[in-house]
Amino acid sequence: MVSPYRALLAVPGTRPFVAAGFVGRMSMSMTGIGIVLLVSAVTGSYGIAGLLAAALSLAYAAGAPLSARFADRYGQRRVLVPLVLTNASATALLIALVLAGAPRWSLFPAAVLAGASQPSLGAWVRARWAHALRDSPGRLHTAFSFESVVDESIFVAGPILVTALATGVHPAAGLGAAAACTLAGSLALAAQRGSEPPPRPRTPGVRARGVLANPVVFALAPVFLMLGVVFSAIDIGAVAFADEQGHRRLAGALLACYALGSGVAALWYGARRWEFPLERRFRIGLAVLTVVLVPPVLVGNLWLMMPVVFFSGLAISPTIIPGYGLVERLVPPAQLTEGLALVSTTVGVGVALGSSLAGRAVDASGSRAAFGLSLGAAALAAVIGAAATFRKKKET
Repeated sequence: MVSPYRALLAVPGTRPFVAAGFVGRMSMSMTGIGIVLLVSAVTGSYGIAGLLAAALSLAYAAGAPLSARFADRYGQRRVLVPLVLTNASATALLIALVLAGAPRWSLFPAAVLAGASQPSLGAWVRARWAHALRDSPGRLHTAFSFESVVDESIFVAGPILVTALATGVHPAAGLGAAAACTLAGSLALAAQRGSEPPPRPRTPGVRARGVLANPVVFALAPVFLMLGVVFSAIDIGAVAFADEQGHRRLAGALLACYALGSGVAALWYGARRWEFPLERRFRIGLAVLTVVLVPPVLVGNLWLMMPVVFFSGLAISPTIIPGYGLVERLVPPAQLTEGLALVSTTVGVGVALGSSLAGRAVDASGSRAAFGLSLGAAALAAVIGAAATFRKKKET
């Protein structure tokens, strides 16, 4: 299983951009929690903290595909450097306003600017993989599997790090560290010119309409939206379930089992050579994900739930990875980074939607309702994916 990944990282120029991307993406699992920890500690209001985190997330969902479009058009370096300098400045301003006790309304413009200037580095790194492996596209599923493992490790380590800094050092330390990761990783990525995909100037037709006009992205967006609902509903359901069982402190372990399952599956998936076409793998993944989300609705014991959610997590990466692969294969090269960023941020919008719905479901009916929500969202994603038509990309 290790050999394909060792060979992958032996491709010249890949290790530096992988390392830079890892550091820069740490913030995706730290920023929201960092805002909540900072604002709640200073103002005592979780309501304001949650609204600020939501405002930042929505601004990120709107801004990330746009900045990725400019990266496709002008090159990553020209866009990334001013973008992350703006992000660092906006985050510093937000921290300063919170600590200074500024009027609460004044916090929102800073949060929106910080979110809009946050790059979707996962998409930028995947675009670099597509460029680095342009002569051996069959290895892209291994590269995208590796990036899924990186994402899972970030979502395990990030919350622990930001919580430790905000509670053990200073309330602003967690959010400050998240911004520093974005700045350092992004500048390191921008400095690597050799692995940067070449800019593709605007051309009539395809570029003018935007990537959402591409039928593949248009079909994938609602599927990834529902997958975001699945992820957040499982997270909230797991926390509520552990609380109901009288073991709230084990909620993190329960979530770690889920992430571990996804990471193990990503390693296995990327090490295999697949004969099935991408769209078939994607649809099978969605169907399997729906099936494996049935047991969490039925289980009533914490110790049994841990292996159950581990096996549920096994279906995540083999669904997400071919989804990204479809974008890479079927979206024109001039829109690749934008397409990858759009589906990534669509997951984020789904997470925000799912968090709201799952929280209300738990309040009304307990953790089982949140797990039921994740099952319903997965089933809807499977139906949409089965009905979608995936066409070959048009060369530009």
